Amino acid sequence: MERLIINSYDEFATYLGKDLGCSDWLLLDQERINLFADATLDHQWIHVDVERAKVESPYKSTIAHGYLTLSVLPYLWDQIIQVNNITMLVNYGMDKMRFGQPVITGSRVRLVTKLHNIQNLRGICKTEIEFKIEIENQRKPALEGIASFLYYFK
Repeated sequence: MERLIINSYDEFATYLGKDLGCSDWLLLDQERINLFADATLDHQWIHVDVERAKVESPYKSTIAHGYLTLSVLPYLWDQIIQVNNITMLVNYGMDKMRFGQPVITGSRVRLVTKLHNIQNLRGICKTEIEFKIEIENQRKPALEGIASFLYYFK
């Protein structure tokens, strides 16, 4: 799918209730999981101990951190949309966020989005983006919720 290009609040508002698109697939491999563990100081064995996970994990593999799955949202979001004529973009919050199932190491994920709500707050565009981070070949998403962003248009 082609990247959506937005140039103004009014243009953004025309997508209310509509699908905005989906990203490319992203591999969550052991190297990325280990780097995330180092960055967050979360070295729980279910994420980083491959040999132990093969024996003791119900998944027979290590799994990605839930917050790693969440943390790729901005990277994947950038593949879906380009918003021009802004001075700043701010993450505003997350609502109704739920982890649906773990991401087994070596799986690929992608982001699927829809414009849930949009408001003009005295020149600041507040968007609420319904999102799902899907796992390739799985029915149930790894993560879903509503992400709020503030776009400061020029």
